[in-house]
Amino acid sequence: MKILVSACLLGTPCRYDGRAVPNEDVIALEQAFELVPFCPEVAGGLSTPRTPAERRENMVITKDGRDVTAEYVLGAEKALDLAKRHGCKTAVLKEKSPSCGCGKIYDGTFSGRLINGIGVTAQILKEAGIDVIGESGIKKLLQKGRQAPQE
Repeated sequence: MKILVSACLLGTPCRYDGRAVPNEDVIALEQAFELVPFCPEVAGGLSTPRTPAERRENMVITKDGRDVTAEYVLGAEKALDLAKRHGCKTAVLKEKSPSCGCGKIYDGTFSGRLINGIGVTAQILKEAGIDVIGESGIKKLLQKGRQAPQE
C-alpha cells in the first residue's frame, strides 16, 4: 500500500521556517508501506522559507496580509494528482498546517489559537475519498501494516 506523506515529516526541510519536523513514527511507516513524500506548499510555488500563513475561512493569508490561496489550492491539486497516480488511498499530513492540517488548524489571527478545521490539501484529498490522518494518528496505520500480508 502506498501512502502520501507530508515531506517535512520525513525530514525534508520544506516548512515555512525552512526546517523539517521528522517524526519517528511516520518514518517507521516505511517498514510496512511505500511512502510518497510531497509538500503542497512548495509544489504550489511558495519558497522555503516563507512568511507564515493561516487559513481564514476559504482563504489562506500570510502574516503580512498577502493572499496565497491560489498557491495553496494549486499545491493541493498537485497533491491529489500525485496521490491518484500512485494509487494512494491514505495520506499522513502535518497537523495544524493551513495546507495539511486535519482536525485542528490555527484560527487565522496569528495568535497561536487552534480551532476545529482542515487545511486546503487535507480538504481536497478528503473530498476525493482519500483517508487523511495527522501524524499523531499513525499508530493505527502501523498496526494495520504489521497485519498486512507481505508481498
